[in-house]
Amino acid sequence: MTRNRSMVGLVFVVFFVMSLLTNILGPIVPDIISGFNVSLAAAALLPFSFFIAYGVMSIPAGFFVERFTEKPVMIAAFLAGAVGSFSFALLPRYSVAVWSLFLMGAGMATLQTAINPLLRVSGGEEHFAFNSAFAQLIFGSASFVSPRIYSYLVQNLNKPSDRGFVLRILGKVTPVQLPWVAMYWIFALVTVLMIGVLSRVKFPNVQRTTDEAAGSWQMYRKLARKPIVWLFFISVFAYVGSEQGTADWISKFLAQYHGFDPHTTGATAVSWFWGLLTAGCFIGMLLLKIFDSRKVLIGTSIGALLCVTAALFGPATS
Repeated sequence: MTRNRSMVGLVFVVFFVMSLLTNILGPIVPDIISGFNVSLAAAALLPFSFFIAYGVMSIPAGFFVERFTEKPVMIAAFLAGAVGSFSFALLPRYSVAVWSLFLMGAGMATLQTAINPLLRVSGGEEHFAFNSAFAQLIFGSASFVSPRIYSYLVQNLNKPSDRGFVLRILGKVTPVQLPWVAMYWIFALVTVLMIGVLSRVKFPNVQRTTDEAAGSWQMYRKLARKPIVWLFFISVFAYVGSEQGTADWISKFLAQYHGFDPHTTGATAVSWFWGLLTAGCFIGMLLLKIFDSRKVLIGTSIGALLCVTAALFGPATS
């Protein structure tokens, strides 16, 4: 199979942008609460609206890709992300945030459905495992970088002097009392750029494997009757809830219980969470080569439980 290195590189860029948009919620939760004067429950609705879009769009996205192919679907997905980003950047209100995050989540869910088969075809079947692992590294690196961009913006956007051209432009379009909204102007620009890039790129013809095919509604109804499917669903639900719940509330926890600044220490904690999680994925891949998957799952789950317990009840500094 002929490798298309430029397409592989483009897929890696898509992974980076997806992560950049997806994992910014953690650092901005304290700002959402203080900026919009909402309760913790109302703040929690925002990440929920983003990730519920994954549940809503994942199956339909598979049908869209099979019918319209990858390129138009990916452009439509980035268009949804652009509309969501622009709408909140222009109207930074809580009610707008809920719907804009749902739109962005729907776009990211659609992208995830399209890019994995594209990566397999572009990079070659024999390199798919490596490329998939490297894509996760790219995804994790963006999660590591995103909170640091946020921290830089909120600390420097409203400084009266020594601002570069980008900060001056963002300062003119961002409310003074909500400097973190500048992140959504960046998201809007990035998604529009991605639409432009995708529009000019020639995509390869993707022959989807049986595992990648969307299937039929009858198949999904049949799967829904199997208890093991629901067990997997509950497990994934619990994992994603633990992962995203930890990332989304680290900054608020450190601010409320230990008095740390969410714009600096809180954002750094979120950044390291995603960075170390990415490193943990590669350590887990190594462990799975040595030990039984059941033992690895049990061991890592116990380790995660002990770490979260220590973080909740331990001191602020060691």
